Amino acid sequence: MIVGAGPGAGRDWPRPGLTLPVASVVSVNVGEQRDVEWFGRTVRTAIWKEPVAGRIAVRGVNLAGDDQADRRVHGGPDKAVYAYAVEDYAWWSDELGEVVGPGTFGENLTTEGVDLSAAVVGERWRVGTTVLEVAQPRQPCAKLGMRMGDAAFRERFDEAGRPGAYLRIVEEGDVGAGDPVEVIHRPEHGLTIAGLYQRVGHPTPEGLQQVVATPDVPETLRAWASRRIRR
Repeated sequence: MIVGAGPGAGRDWPRPGLTLPVASVVSVNVGEQRDVEWFGRTVRTAIWKEPVAGRIAVRGVNLAGDDQADRRVHGGPDKAVYAYAVEDYAWWSDELGEVVGPGTFGENLTTEGVDLSAAVVGERWRVGTTVLEVAQPRQPCAKLGMRMGDAAFRERFDEAGRPGAYLRIVEEGDVGAGDPVEVIHRPEHGLTIAGLYQRVGHPTPEGLQQVVATPDVPETLRAWASRRIRR
């Protein structure tokens, strides 16, 4: 079954008689490290990603030809692949008054027909010959502001509540533009990317408890939530 992760998706999805959108990859984007001058200093970054043609290998914690400059906060198993949706880019294009296209926010997979904010943390997608698992929302860093030429864009992105989704690589393989995104597993706990983003950005005791209790949430975020609870 090929589905987009829409509102209300759960273990009984799809509902009888419902016409599902076809979810797919619009583009695969990669980028190498480069030095950028920003406010009088040289910053090393790989946020500039460009769409590439053909099939791209997905191995280890990366895509072939892709890189991250600061592995302390970027990359790794829980941030191996970043996905952002053309639907959210359309919103940004209206918001900014200019076309914002695939790869602008540094994502590896630009998707269509997938409500990334409604994706359940831990749900698994078959994309090309890979299996990818939804891990966490993006928390924007200063390099996004650098990419957009606006130091305040980090806060603007945060307030918009359209974070996209980081994915784990469960099964290695290759991906390409036009590949369907097929949801093959969805956990029953129901914590979505939007829900986790809200609980991290606006923590409450109840929300933090849910973060800690959800095993599909990355261990780093669960440990952070545990520390907040103990304060």
